[in-house]
Amino acid sequence: MLITFFRAVLIYFLIILALRFMGKRQVGEMQPTELVVTILISEIASIPLEDTDTPLFAAFIPVILIVCLELVISGISLKSVKFRRLLTGQPIIVIENGVIDQKALKSMRISISDLLDTLRLKGYFDVSKVKYAIVEMNGQISVMPNENEAPLTATTMKLIAKKISIPYTVISDGTLITGHFKQAKTSESEIQNELKKHGLTLKDVFLMTCDEQGNYYTVKKEKGI
Repeated sequence: MLITFFRAVLIYFLIILALRFMGKRQVGEMQPTELVVTILISEIASIPLEDTDTPLFAAFIPVILIVCLELVISGISLKSVKFRRLLTGQPIIVIENGVIDQKALKSMRISISDLLDTLRLKGYFDVSKVKYAIVEMNGQISVMPNENEAPLTATTMKLIAKKISIPYTVISDGTLITGHFKQAKTSESEIQNELKKHGLTLKDVFLMTCDEQGNYYTVKKEKGI
């Protein structure tokens, strides 16, 4: 039992490292080659778990070779547009100026119901209000509304928007996250001053974030937690 557990842990980390080298895509965003490689890695890595007589190298070596092959293919795809299109295809327009391209849908085996479902999920219930709908290489559908249906922005309203930045966590469950001080342009003394303004101590804070403009957001820790 202990040996099986040890093998499972090693294989687990092997799969994690293999997928880490491949990149950080979500499953729904994977290209066909990446999805195939992921399935192959999972199948090969499971062999030593199903048969304890099989040495771990029976999984290690094939997985390493497959990952190396994927890296080589990815490198070639970055350099060659034709090779990339051969493996992953290219985006296809399925709606243009409110008109559905039925031939394009049929060639990709996408039903009209699937297309309408996706449009509704993106907030478009009327096809005539869609300027472009494009099936991307990962199978997702991007939608561009007509000009008069596009959401308002500061640019279209000719407004000057306030500068925004990423809020960084500077306190997490009563612990200072000093590694974020530089990005948030703050310091421990400034954080302590902010805590004093609200009559709090470090242990009273469940979460505190700070952005580059010095805006703090604080969540107090609930009692008993």
